[in-house]
Amino acid sequence: MKMVNWKGISALLVVGVLLTGCASNKAARVSDQKVDLVEEVGDATQILVKNAVVPINKQKAILSTSFANIDNLQESSTFGRLIGDTVAGDLVGGGFNVIEIRLRNSLYMEPRVGEFMLSRELRHVSAEHDAQAVLVGTYAVGGEYVYVNARLVSVNDSRVLSSYDFRLPLNRDIRKMLSSNR
Repeated sequence: MKMVNWKGISALLVVGVLLTGCASNKAARVSDQKVDLVEEVGDATQILVKNAVVPINKQKAILSTSFANIDNLQESSTFGRLIGDTVAGDLVGGGFNVIEIRLRNSLYMEPRVGEFMLSRELRHVSAEHDAQAVLVGTYAVGGEYVYVNARLVSVNDSRVLSSYDFRLPLNRDIRKMLSSNR
């Protein structure tokens, strides 16, 4: 009859428990990861302006909208409104002429094509304010991050003048803002 090595089994159980604890602590750290949302969005805004294919004229208006949920472009959230407002505020801080518009159904993305389409109402608003571009964006929720795309789109021909992607950790604050849809 073979003897059972209880010390070996006990050691394996202890190692297993410790490894399980480490794995669950890592998941907890990701969800509790701190982020300076204002700083991250500010950095993204600077890159957005810097990467424009044509210089953005500070005298001509940029129309600002809320960022939309990429899975439902008619939907935003506290997160989408905050990101749009923060980018707009950073543009104003950079000396740009920003006009806020909250046109829910006037600007949309064609689902199969993925190009922005500007409605007659938006064209009217942009002409009224001599606007050169509209600030638009989308966000997508992943497992550990929320992925954000910000774009400056020409109001004249719907051409993307600049685009920048960034991600933010999906922590408690951001999850709470995402759960509050319109």
